[in-house]
Amino acid sequence: MNAPATTNRAIQDIYPLSPTQRGLLFHSLYGDSQTGVYIVQVGYTLKGELNHDAFNKAWQQLIDRHTILRTAFVWDNLEAPVQVVGQQATLPIHWHDWTSLTVEEQQAQLSASMKRDRAQGFNLSNAPLMRINAFQLGQNHYRIVWTHHHILLDGWSLPLLLKEWIACYQAACNSDDQLPSFLDKSYPYRDYIAWLQQQDASASKEFWKAQLSGISAPTPLGIDRLSAKKESAAGDGKAQAAFDEQSYSLSAELTEQLRSFAQQNRITLSSLVQGAWVKVLSVYSGHSTILYG
Repeated sequence: MNAPATTNRAIQDIYPLSPTQRGLLFHSLYGDSQTGVYIVQVGYTLKGELNHDAFNKAWQQLIDRHTILRTAFVWDNLEAPVQVVGQQATLPIHWHDWTSLTVEEQQAQLSASMKRDRAQGFNLSNAPLMRINAFQLGQNHYRIVWTHHHILLDGWSLPLLLKEWIACYQAACNSDDQLPSFLDKSYPYRDYIAWLQQQDASASKEFWKAQLSGISAPTPLGIDRLSAKKESAAGDGKAQAAFDEQSYSLSAELTEQLRSFAQQNRITLSSLVQGAWVKVLSVYSGHSTILYG
């Protein structure tokens, strides 16, 4: 069962982008769209009886409730890009029945499907910039993949939206057409943009110019220079850049410890990982001021 993506042309609001959104838009437009950069996939497993209609309804209620989820981005023939909130947008939800496949076939197809989904990306001018793929793997066993563009959401927002979805789903299962009463009022993203516009941009610019003075290049790891020297000595005298990948999966216990530590210190897991990388760069480079991308 597929719910086609549609965007109602009726416009509810138009306002500027935040600085972070402007950066994400720039790199999304001028980067390689096939790499899936800034395409976020959140996967989770559901075990138990699943009400398809309530599932669809709960997701659509989130779209209706939050303006940012109905937002598209326009930039052609404009001095500066703007975000455009539609009065309505329908979330595409794709259901896949894989119950006849073996576990190995399911895993292979899931990996391939997620890769294709990331490469597909989004047309940033058409809302909503998110979609759902629901894979039925067995009786009362589902794998859900929520794909969205990072220009909509940050790490803080994801668990909050999932918590809201659970509440909406439970209400829909009870044939309740109203949003759960305990859900707080949803404040539009426009409020944040208005707050940003009240800030002193020149003061911020001067602050960061002072912080970054004297820095002209990213912080080197240190060991990369040693590797380049060895390659140069063994070869034709020209140091060649070498790249490789390493993958490491953390245990569920360690992941939960990291998540708990991040929550206690009011930071995201992403910030925690980046902080660890800063420490590695500092130790290997011998620098106390670190710059990386």
